Amino acid sequence: MTSPERTPDAKGAADLIITRCTALVHDDHEGIGFVEDATVAVRDGLVESVTAGPAGAGAAETIDAHGQVAMPGLVNCHTHTPMVALRGLAEDLPVEEWFNDVVWPVESNLTARDVELGARLACAEMIRGGVTCFADHYFVMDTVAAVVAESGLRANLGQAFFSSQGAEGRERSLDFALRHRGTAGGRVTTSLAPHAPYTVDDAGLAATAALAREHGLPVHIHAAENRDQTASSLARRGRTPVEVLADTGLLGTDLLIAHGTGITERDLPVLARAAGRVAVACAPRGYLRFAWPTTPVRALRELGIPVGLATDGAVSNSSLDVWESMALLALTQKSAEGDPRWLTARQALHHATLQSARAVGLGGEIGSLAPGHRADIVLVDLSGPHTQPVHDLAAALVHSARSGDVRTTIVDGRVLMRDRELLTVDVPTVVREMGARMPALVDRSHGRRIQDYDS
Repeated sequence: MTSPERTPDAKGAADLIITRCTALVHDDHEGIGFVEDATVAVRDGLVESVTAGPAGAGAAETIDAHGQVAMPGLVNCHTHTPMVALRGLAEDLPVEEWFNDVVWPVESNLTARDVELGARLACAEMIRGGVTCFADHYFVMDTVAAVVAESGLRANLGQAFFSSQGAEGRERSLDFALRHRGTAGGRVTTSLAPHAPYTVDDAGLAATAALAREHGLPVHIHAAENRDQTASSLARRGRTPVEVLADTGLLGTDLLIAHGTGITERDLPVLARAAGRVAVACAPRGYLRFAWPTTPVRALRELGIPVGLATDGAVSNSSLDVWESMALLALTQKSAEGDPRWLTARQALHHATLQSARAVGLGGEIGSLAPGHRADIVLVDLSGPHTQPVHDLAAALVHSARSGDVRTTIVDGRVLMRDRELLTVDVPTVVREMGARMPALVDRSHGRRIQDYDS
């Protein structure tokens, strides 16, 4: 049980001290380790120190985390937060029907209020699941940015666009990125967000790459989502989706590729030659649901390409549980490689922390309990019967712990959830209004779609 204790503020006192925890740390070789009976001190939103033993000085706030693990907050490297409003609406369908018959018709009904409510519920779910930062790729993103600012989370946000919107869609994405970059006290960063190579033509992708270079913006895009998309691209264009990214200049930008389960052997040399910082977001639960292969994590890691954890939207995943993504990453990689020694629990924790931070362009700022990093911290209780006894702490965190074991979530040194109590989102109010709006939102009788899926 974590109990905040307030002491009189004193000159030199930290803002927050977490005591009597086990701290997950990284060594000089980026290996995962643990400091027993640790004290974590936070000042001005940053981790000031992680030390063994009791606190040496007081703080404005102290959390006794005896029996809990303090670790960097998880990062959801690719999602669509407002789509929680569609959770469970499109089940057991191939991706073409999923898009064309359900998702894109329903999205043509979206209002700014629907987006706001969905984003609020998503932020609540992620805070409760130990996610402190997420990368979002959707519509009406001014509204999402406001929700992020209020919730206290950290996020990289991009206003999605298609070529069917003309140049105006791309210009709106740029306008959003420039207006919101560095807002919410620096917690909001931004990206340009072309939807995918099958919905944005080569000219639009090349124009996006030019804008990214001109304005110093990263790009967040779906690409090579599955093997069928890669085969279709080869048949129609003579190039894989990754080769399209290279030919249009996007591999010369800081690029976050969502999914990449369709990345093939011929793509690996192309990715190796990329001049930009390229990363891939892996959301394994959705791939299992669509019967896709998984992202080739081992091959990407050998190229030095970070692979971050993700959930995708809740309509394809039913969940924004990155804890589950971490466990599934390890398990699906073992199956795909036919090797039980790959991917280990410690490697999975590395993907969940440092690699995910790098994937969203925040390497060196988040992803580690190291002095000078942002104080994005979660406290995990391993006292439950499903986690005991603990023979291997890394394995317990990855394969036994659940998102519900997160007791406290902290971003920039601010407590957003304490002892499972959400402090920044009123979930019952959101759920009541969202329920009242559902009939209008899910109505598909109008026959409209925001786009057609034809990869």
